Amino acid sequence: MFRRYAGTTLAALVIAAGSARAQETSYPLEEDVATLDGIIRAYYEVVSGPAGQPRQTERDESLHHPDARAIITGVDRAGVPYIRNMTLGEYHELSRAGGDPAFYEHEIHRVAQRFGNVAHVWSTYAWREQEDGPVMGRGINSIQLYFDGERWWVTAWIFDSERSDNPIAPEYLPGR
Repeated sequence: MFRRYAGTTLAALVIAAGSARAQETSYPLEEDVATLDGIIRAYYEVVSGPAGQPRQTERDESLHHPDARAIITGVDRAGVPYIRNMTLGEYHELSRAGGDPAFYEHEIHRVAQRFGNVAHVWSTYAWREQEDGPVMGRGINSIQLYFDGERWWVTAWIFDSERSDNPIAPEYLPGR
């Protein structure tokens, strides 16, 4: 009886281990990198989530070329423009330092241009603190991408936020 039980237990462990491996996600996801639509959708999904939920940095890394640049711009309290140019890893470190607040960013309009294996996407976004809450801010991501013949890669992105002195032009808003 022990042998039968031990065999059943071993079989259950093997099945459970196989199920756990099947549930592990291997990045990149094909649907994330096969099309421009897919990579832009994933670009927003990886940074969005409820408070306390770590962002999807492994998935985000799979979207970006190993040499990709992340560039943050804005104006400081004195109204002086600034720029911070960093690697994706440095961006993730900076993001982690702020904790994991509730943050939901999504695309509201897109202007995409492609020539051969390169593309540029002007992606207008809105962000919220609650998934279905009021819009807290908007801006535009300028995203550069490369197609290597099999998949898309984000090579760089830079953004600026909408402000009273920096309104989003009509051609970058829905309905145009």
